[in-house]
Amino acid sequence: MATQRLSLICLKAPSQTEQSGLLELLERGDSVMADKGFDVEDLLVLRGLRLNIPPFRKGKQQMLPSDIATTKKIAAVRVHVERKMNRIKCYKILAGEIDNTLFDSLEPLVFVCAALTNFQMALVA
Repeated sequence: MATQRLSLICLKAPSQTEQSGLLELLERGDSVMADKGFDVEDLLVLRGLRLNIPPFRKGKQQMLPSDIATTKKIAAVRVHVERKMNRIKCYKILAGEIDNTLFDSLEPLVFVCAALTNFQMALVA
């Protein structure tokens, strides 16, 4: 049985993705979910990773039925990712701007907040 891992990382640009060290934590065959327009596919393909983004209409008035089905599958998972991220953001220490003095401690702080959300009720029954 395959194990699924869920990492929640907010990066603004492909260069941040490369510099973050995230890609080194992923294994060949892992899947990365991103917003439309977040162009990291080249970085992922080189490492044997898959990119999951909703299909584009690409100038067409309507999407193909297969694209609609893909969008629905991604949306069904994405809603849980968004809910998990919202749980993490609820901790006051992560709310608003973070003081520069905490910058070096930011990664462990986010990790602990994410871990604490695991003690809350399940997102999916």
